[in-house]
Amino acid sequence: MEKRKLGNSLEVSEIGLGCMGMSFGYGPAGEKSEMTKVIRAAVEQGVTFFDTAEVYGPFTNEVLVGEALEPFKGQVVIATKFGFKIDRETGKYGGVDSRPENIRRVAEESLKRLRVDCIDLLYQHRVDPNVPIEEVAGTVRDLIAEGKVKHFGLSEAGAQTIRRAHVVQPVTALQSEYSLWTRQHEAEIIPTIEELGIGLVAFSPLGKGFLTGKMDESTTFAEGDIRRILPRFTEEARAANKVLLDLINQFAEQKNATPAQVALAWVLAQKPWIVPIPGTTKLHRLVENNGAANVHFTKVELLELTAVSEQVKVVGTRYPAAMEASTGL
Repeated sequence: MEKRKLGNSLEVSEIGLGCMGMSFGYGPAGEKSEMTKVIRAAVEQGVTFFDTAEVYGPFTNEVLVGEALEPFKGQVVIATKFGFKIDRETGKYGGVDSRPENIRRVAEESLKRLRVDCIDLLYQHRVDPNVPIEEVAGTVRDLIAEGKVKHFGLSEAGAQTIRRAHVVQPVTALQSEYSLWTRQHEAEIIPTIEELGIGLVAFSPLGKGFLTGKMDESTTFAEGDIRRILPRFTEEARAANKVLLDLINQFAEQKNATPAQVALAWVLAQKPWIVPIPGTTKLHRLVENNGAANVHFTKVELLELTAVSEQVKVVGTRYPAAMEASTGL
């Protein structure tokens, strides 16, 4: 697998692995030994970039990733995140928290769970309206000076927040949702980070599974699956959004690829500093996703797919209003 560069110096595989769904967000957690096999198989297939966060579980995903990747120290890049209040006894969330003392506590705890001496990439998970972003960036800058963190990242932050943070501590990567059905970042965010030399780590590049073509309006979601509350995943929205799937399928047939591979290849083709991090709990899906690195579009094909997909009105917002408001966009 080819490499891409985030920011000025963080080199990672062109496709990463989002590990959240192995422990959190999409129903019951996967069996630890099986998830370990998937993570290690990713390394064997050339993936060097793995994404986790303390809030996934909470805590259990970092433990899983740390144990699975311990044999590959120095060969892989692990990104994790701070930014939430989490009760250490109950695991319950209490909103955002990017106070310096919490950032430091999370960093120390993440180092232990990940079994590393230094965190490769530390993101602010969500913007905290109660803590100036300059203070957040300054705290991470200090952690970098202390040798506990290598790179600073932001997640779902707006353009002005990114600019303000970047002045204090250069931002290596912005992690935000980006795919054929989530493209609002193209208006302001992507031009901003391109100007500043910041990479984009695209989470949910397969539309939380919808763009794989493996679900329809009759699909049911398990207890604990976040898609049960997302407007885009109501039965009505899924039925309406099949129009986009039909378009992707047409291109998949032309390219002798799967819909998932076309969706990922489209993200890869947008900019050389965009790295998608699809998640999976299945070995065969891992192989399929990584196969997107071998799917290439001509300029005409790319323009056509981009243009026709832009004409589709996606039904349903990404998140309920309260969740969307917390993104900082």
